[in-house]
Amino acid sequence: MSTKKDDFLKKLQATFKVEATEHLQAIGACLLELEQTPAPGAQSKIVEAVFRAAHSLKGAARAVDFAEIESLCQSLEDVFAAWKRQESTPSATALDALHRTLDAITAALSASEAALGARASAARPSFDQPIRRPQVPASAEMVPPAQVAEQKTFPSEETVRISVARLDARLLEAEEMLTAKLTTGQRVEDLRELAHRLEAWRNDCAAVEAEARAFRQVIDRPAPGCADQPLTPGLARLLEFLDRNLDHLKSLESKVAALTRTAEQDRHVIGKLVDDLLEDSKKLLLLPFDTISASFPKLVRDLCRDQGKDASLVIRGEEVEIDKRILEEMKDPLIHLLRNCVDHGIEPPDERTRRDKPSRGTITLAVTQVNGNKVQLLVSDDGAGVDTGKVKESAVRHGLISAGEAARLDEPEAQALIFQSEVSASPIITQLSGRGLGLAIVREKAEKLGGEVSVDSRPGLGTAFRIVVPATRATFRGILVEATGRLLVVPTAQVERAARARPEDVQTVEGRETISFDGRAVALVQLADALELPPVERKNTPGGGAPVIVLGSGDQRIAFAVDAVLDEQEVLVKPLVKPLSRVRNVAGATVLGSGHVAPILNVADLLKSARKLGARARSAAGTAPMQAETRTILVVEDSITSRLLLKGILESAGYNVKIAVDGMEAFTLLRAESFDLVVSDVEMPRLNGFDLTARIRADKKLAELPVVLVTALETPQDRERGIDAGANAYLVKSSFDQSNLLQAVRRLI
Repeated sequence: MSTKKDDFLKKLQATFKVEATEHLQAIGACLLELEQTPAPGAQSKIVEAVFRAAHSLKGAARAVDFAEIESLCQSLEDVFAAWKRQESTPSATALDALHRTLDAITAALSASEAALGARASAARPSFDQPIRRPQVPASAEMVPPAQVAEQKTFPSEETVRISVARLDARLLEAEEMLTAKLTTGQRVEDLRELAHRLEAWRNDCAAVEAEARAFRQVIDRPAPGCADQPLTPGLARLLEFLDRNLDHLKSLESKVAALTRTAEQDRHVIGKLVDDLLEDSKKLLLLPFDTISASFPKLVRDLCRDQGKDASLVIRGEEVEIDKRILEEMKDPLIHLLRNCVDHGIEPPDERTRRDKPSRGTITLAVTQVNGNKVQLLVSDDGAGVDTGKVKESAVRHGLISAGEAARLDEPEAQALIFQSEVSASPIITQLSGRGLGLAIVREKAEKLGGEVSVDSRPGLGTAFRIVVPATRATFRGILVEATGRLLVVPTAQVERAARARPEDVQTVEGRETISFDGRAVALVQLADALELPPVERKNTPGGGAPVIVLGSGDQRIAFAVDAVLDEQEVLVKPLVKPLSRVRNVAGATVLGSGHVAPILNVADLLKSARKLGARARSAAGTAPMQAETRTILVVEDSITSRLLLKGILESAGYNVKIAVDGMEAFTLLRAESFDLVVSDVEMPRLNGFDLTARIRADKKLAELPVVLVTALETPQDRERGIDAGANAYLVKSSFDQSNLLQAVRRLI
């Protein structure tokens, strides 16, 4: 019986976590509204709503034995009750403490029961005003519903909670039926091919039968003067077989034709059933955008608090429905963009005031349906805009373009550089920004889903990021092509044109083959070369020219020559799993009706690979590259534990490491030896990290030496002091991750 009770309690706790998440989102939204300083009447309604939500959450926690969460909820309820009685008012300090309490409850929901007590006691809020808990009888704890007599109840549709994993499994099963649909189509084609062969066989047999009849006539009526030649048993059987053969062939043809008609009917029936099942299954996984956006306002609020800024988030189109899998894939990229808006876009309040802007910035996230099965996610801010000068400087510093190329770039081209890995306009590397990865991840995620991303920025007015991705991802139309004997699938949506290129259509421009497309020269590349497939002897192209497909992503167009363009069909995307989860040029795979597995090409990757072909050829023709020199890093840290940790991380990444125990020893070593980078603590005896950095920048010999500060000081003022001293990166020990350190080092040297 005890086991049954435990299982029942676990089920209740799982249900509670879902309910608690909804209550926490409602409370968080109300707290954000209270921070906007609403009118007294509106404020009282918000306080009433948030009090009821906290009370309901407390009761639910008590019902499932989450005593620690119940205690935290009681703290919330005490504050909201005091606000209701007007014993205190919502202050900035109290609201900050309440947000921290919500964070603690959220963390506790995903923690083990053993850890709940520690989390709860550590996270209990302290408020700026004492809260007096009223002495009321126990019966008064229940908050009566207001105006019950005036409320009306309406019947609602019956609903039931179903695990998302079970929905995913059902959709996967429905998607697998697409293979059955394609297979029935392939069987129809196989039967038609068989019918054609039988027809050819019957025609051949009919010709032989005519000759056999003539031969029989010769045997039966010998010419005058010729002796009779009776039929041998074997010859008699052969002639008898030929007589029956045509009848058998006609019967087989009739049966195959009937089977073909039946298979064709079955294909239509199965096709419609599968299409309807897939469509209904897709709808099961369509969720409104607010499924992932509920936490975004609080995210923006917390980021602004950390950086001493003020901004509000406006979300439009939360009702737009998108495939749950698309939403999950796009959540992190949207968080990157929102962080980018706060970190790089929105200015501090005093700076906005000097620019005649409202002290509070505005970030907008708008979701709209476009072009049928696609959605547009537009993230914009009214901040400073993209500093293309810093972007170009970063791109040149990391060798992505030359200084001459940077000078020739126009504004849109320069802005597009921010999506390149390692390019950043931030003057310093922190946990949140400066490593040049955030926007590269945004582009990679969008392109992985078959979408695209672009940016439009106006200096002093703000920046807008536009992402267009499919609304669903189960199936899509694909064109089947052949290259070096391999079958490959290209998404139809990214094929601009399929044609044949005659030899006279191909021209050489700046050393590369091109063809004309819409009045402009488009590079022509062998698909097999872009995919680095093993070379094979190519057949001579017939007079009609070589098959070519023109692929496009954004404003880029490249023509790819293939062996054959075979067919267009609906394909089911099969994601690749480890260790093949990220293969260059490949987005996934699909099973064709024939049973063959064909890779689905990633068009964005393919365009990049094609552009690199020319550069790779030039590199091969030039001199061999010099062996990369091992870089030497100076680690400055007074704690032996931290010093050994940093030394081990850097040496395991292939760097030479020397150590110093404080800033004074470090500066002496820097004057005597050559180093490529300094990683330093801040709080050290004799000479701290800030002063060491300032001395390095003041020394003509060392002024360009990159400096990474790794410290426990995490306030915005400390980060500003690091920037002022001249540090290139500022990493906080409380959220230290060795990948962050190595990314910063690789970017700087």
